[in-house]
Amino acid sequence: MNDPYTVLGVSASASDEEIKRAYRELVKKYHPDNYNNNPLADLAEAKMKEINEAYDAIVKMRTQGGYQASGNYGNPGGTGGAHYSSGSPAFAQVRQLLNQGNIMEAERILRTSRTNSAEWYYLMGVVSYRRGWLDDARQNFMTACNMDPGNIEYRQAMNNMGMQMNRGAYAGNDMATLCTTMCCLNCLCNSCAN
Repeated sequence: MNDPYTVLGVSASASDEEIKRAYRELVKKYHPDNYNNNPLADLAEAKMKEINEAYDAIVKMRTQGGYQASGNYGNPGGTGGAHYSSGSPAFAQVRQLLNQGNIMEAERILRTSRTNSAEWYYLMGVVSYRRGWLDDARQNFMTACNMDPGNIEYRQAMNNMGMQMNRGAYAGNDMATLCTTMCCLNCLCNSCAN
């Protein structure tokens, strides 16, 4: 699914009432009953499904603190949306840019920000993660967690990153075991051939 805020045509900092209003307007526009005996009925039905999924995702995210359908929320490279935002317009803009994949602009805004709050470190961790700089990402997530230990979004990103790194370590160990086994087999085969 695309970013649910984009689907509804609202920003991540929109109020619950603004989100409901946008949802209702889209439902009126794309409801399948409006497209009976129309060649666009299938498209309207697909659009309606996307609108419903987006609205449900936003409601879930704001009430339960997690959204993972698009793969953006709850993972180290995602942003948790307005539910955890400090209310800073700059950080809301950074979150939106990250959701759109505009990492360079998000980083530029963060670097020019005068606030190095827990949210700043979290968002910089997301930027680092998206760039593939895992050590920087982990350090930023850790700093965010230390500054605001009760924030579920920061803790979840840190935990998920740790899980990913552990999977990578196991994969590395498996590869090392495989290489060692292959070397031993090669030695055995060479000694048998002589």
